[in-house]
Amino acid sequence: MPTEVEARFRAETAEPLVELAVRSRLGRAFLGSARTVDEIDRYLDTDDGRLADARWACRLRSREGSTRISLKGPPSGQTESWHHRRPEVEGPANATIDPDGWPASPALELLATLRGGQPLIEHLRLDQARTERTVTLGDGTSIGTLTLDRVRMSADGRDLGELFVVELELDASSAPAEAELDRLAMELTATAGLVAEPRSKLEHAIDRLAEYR
Repeated sequence: MPTEVEARFRAETAEPLVELAVRSRLGRAFLGSARTVDEIDRYLDTDDGRLADARWACRLRSREGSTRISLKGPPSGQTESWHHRRPEVEGPANATIDPDGWPASPALELLATLRGGQPLIEHLRLDQARTERTVTLGDGTSIGTLTLDRVRMSADGRDLGELFVVELELDASSAPAEAELDRLAMELTATAGLVAEPRSKLEHAIDRLAEYR
């Protein structure tokens, strides 16, 4: 199963994101041009929380006129609070939350197993402005993407506040470059205002929702 490998950090304000949007290098790696896109992430589960019970998350992401489904499994092999590994399966979808209308894919097959025939409902929504920069070594090898996310969290129309997140995700083809991820993550650790983040955006939103109840 494909594995997502990334370093994740959080900031209290947007200032570290502004700095990283214009920095030309991160350690010995070069950062590509900054490009910002709007994304809507809707997190789905059955009414009785079958996916959460199995420690899986179902994200329906709409971006630039297309929609994709991502299923993310429980983290494994964490060695640092910023170092994250977890299984991830993706596939095409559409803006409806009824998976019976989505194109066939391995992600859809896994979702069918996890939900056990139960309908899905939207539990949480994240609206984010994502700034992306490619991360390239001096020999021209692209190893991943640096993302700078300004996130607005909500549930059932209730505003749950903002979140500022920085992620450095390895390309799937660059999994052996995890040693490089460690070095670059240390550079991010030294960035003023950034702290290592053990929680995902979904976990942040769930915690924030619990504070309102």
